[in-house]
Amino acid sequence: MTAAEICPDEAATRQAGARLAKRLSAGDLVLLFGELGAGKTVFVRGLAEGLGADPAEVSSPTFALVHEYGPEGRPPVLLHADFYRLKEGAPDFAADLGLDERGSAVVAIEWPRPPFTGRRAFRVTIEELPGGVRRVTVEPPPGSAP
Repeated sequence: MTAAEICPDEAATRQAGARLAKRLSAGDLVLLFGELGAGKTVFVRGLAEGLGADPAEVSSPTFALVHEYGPEGRPPVLLHADFYRLKEGAPDFAADLGLDERGSAVVAIEWPRPPFTGRRAFRVTIEELPGGVRRVTVEPPPGSAP
């Protein structure tokens, strides 16, 4: 069941991410859609918080492509990727990043590209509305519990 909520500010957007995190398990994939500045990274801060990582460490991985987050001295609980700079259809970039090898972490991808867009995933769309308000829509993978 797709759920949409209105988030009046960044704190509410982050809380929406923390709520989704409670539904996630290691290996789950979260695809984030929205225009530049819509709040995708803010939402990922909420995911980090909900998964037990420090949300203050979360920053956009636009240039690094992937950041890892988790409790210090332990394996990461969240991999945060941003494919904005990658060309559509870039060969084998998915294998090069090693995202498929990290089954113990949730993977969140901003600006997702194939092959990830064809996978079973939570799909989060963040839309900017007038006045700095955002609509956050979460679509769970087909067949998952509401």
